[in-house]
Amino acid sequence: MSEKQKSLIEEFKLAISSTVKSIADLKNLNVIFDNNKNNDNDEVISLPNFEKFTKKRDFYNLRAVADLEALKLKFTDTTIYKKNEPKGNLSKRIYKIAENIRVEKIGSDKFKGIKKNLSYYFEERTKDNDHKNSSTEEKFEYYLRLNIFKDKIKNNIDKNFINFKKNLDKKLKKNFEDLNKNILHQEKFNALVNKIISNLDLEDNTDVNDNKNESSKDQNSKNLENSKTENSQKDEKENKEMAIDTSISDLEITADDNDKNQEEIDLDNPTEAGERKREKNIRIVDENYKFYTSEFDEIIKAEDLESEEELIRLRQNLDQQLLQLKNFISKLANKLQRKLMAKQNRTWDFDLEEGILDTSKLTRIIIDPYNSLSFKKEKDMEFKDTLVTILIDNSGSMRGKPISVAAICADILSRTLERCMVKVEILGFTTKHWKGGSSRDLWMKNDKPSLPGRLNDLRHIVYKSADMPWRQAKKNMGLMLKEGLLKENIDGEALKWAYKCMSKRKEERKILMVISDGAPVDDSTLSTNSSDYLEKNLKKVVEWIENKSNIELLAIGIGHDVTRYYKKAVKIVDVQDLGDVMINQLTDLFSSNKNKTIH
Repeated sequence: MSEKQKSLIEEFKLAISSTVKSIADLKNLNVIFDNNKNNDNDEVISLPNFEKFTKKRDFYNLRAVADLEALKLKFTDTTIYKKNEPKGNLSKRIYKIAENIRVEKIGSDKFKGIKKNLSYYFEERTKDNDHKNSSTEEKFEYYLRLNIFKDKIKNNIDKNFINFKKNLDKKLKKNFEDLNKNILHQEKFNALVNKIISNLDLEDNTDVNDNKNESSKDQNSKNLENSKTENSQKDEKENKEMAIDTSISDLEITADDNDKNQEEIDLDNPTEAGERKREKNIRIVDENYKFYTSEFDEIIKAEDLESEEELIRLRQNLDQQLLQLKNFISKLANKLQRKLMAKQNRTWDFDLEEGILDTSKLTRIIIDPYNSLSFKKEKDMEFKDTLVTILIDNSGSMRGKPISVAAICADILSRTLERCMVKVEILGFTTKHWKGGSSRDLWMKNDKPSLPGRLNDLRHIVYKSADMPWRQAKKNMGLMLKEGLLKENIDGEALKWAYKCMSKRKEERKILMVISDGAPVDDSTLSTNSSDYLEKNLKKVVEWIENKSNIELLAIGIGHDVTRYYKKAVKIVDVQDLGDVMINQLTDLFSSNKNKTIH
């Protein structure tokens, strides 16, 4: 290879990499050209190695593949994707195809160059295919493209596919109309696709057939000359496709009916109705506050944000910092445990007719088996039926020592309170992007209407749910140290979210502890609304929780006075004091009697 050729290859690599990073809006994305790598990591994207390409169309196709991978990073939320993903190999493949087409449609509408690349790529792939012997997923892909991209059927298409299309047009017209309406709404789109797949009855028979196919493939690799096996496999595949096509022709529309039935069920469910009432109450706290769209917001578990290996690595980093504060932390944990356990000394009511058998009365039972006063029952302890939620500001200004100490203290509190049989929930709040994200992109696409409200994509993180044991959640705490996680902070909506989470719990007493380092900040929102837009909303939400809910709210401000927002608030200058303040505040709460009026 000449130096000129090498230079051209490097320039092409650079151009592809820059384009991918720009489309995906990920400056730190690592683009590699290696066919053997997978694209499971959101920070790494793998593209085909093109150094041995000989034809011009190969380079065109590479551009299309790069565009598609970038669009998936930009517009596919993996959490939503996995939540709606069906079972069965064939179902999963069809589901994946549908999501790819969705992001292709979004990209094609936004960028003419992407539309051209993807159209060329698909035409190249299918130019000699009349779909006579196509698999179900190939037929389904072509059918989806016809509906979503509004393309015309090619002249060379086989009549079998025409019949396939007619059946789906007849039975699924409404479903595909809904798909087109929800191209920009991944949650609804994925759910609709999943319902369609369910109605096609692919989930029940796919696994068995796929396993048979896989075993047949293995057998073929060992016995390439065995024509009998190959014919048998072919017949099996044809039978499978025939069965699926038959199920399609017999399909009834059920998606809309299911939605209506679900609504009716929810209305009859008093628990769900109660939750909706609470949510309605918190929603009307600040009628002047709004958000441009919630389509791109996410509530995600910490374990779903990173791989198991990365979480373990981050936890090890946190443990290293724990070693430096070992003595300090031990004192804090022991202090809290002593105070709580002192109040938790078991007291019993004796000589009861039911309860736990009192072993000291065994002789009485032997003498008189009918003696009913031989049981005991533990007296109720107020703080045993308690939920403590720690809501941690995961903004960029918390980076470094503040977030490390917050993670350590949350970890210690969780462990200690668990020993005292107090439920602990650890939540974090940030945004998915700096200075806006998909929300801002949509706003700009829609000609930038004035005063749009909150203009960024929320990311609310569950580090530890109330019912999750500390041992299971341990590794999640290290995620707070993840580089690039900490971005903007929209405190008002985070408090609403924490309130909703706590309201669903059955504990009698609920304590919400907020750890923050100042006022809510989001550049994208504040640049398009009033400068105190987020701050006013925070004040109203706090006021409502403090005065009209059964949740006890306290806040700890790191380096900033937060008493202008919260009635019960403490300011600390040195983050080293955070643990001691948290312990003191909690023990004071447990020592005091509840005096809140519940509305």
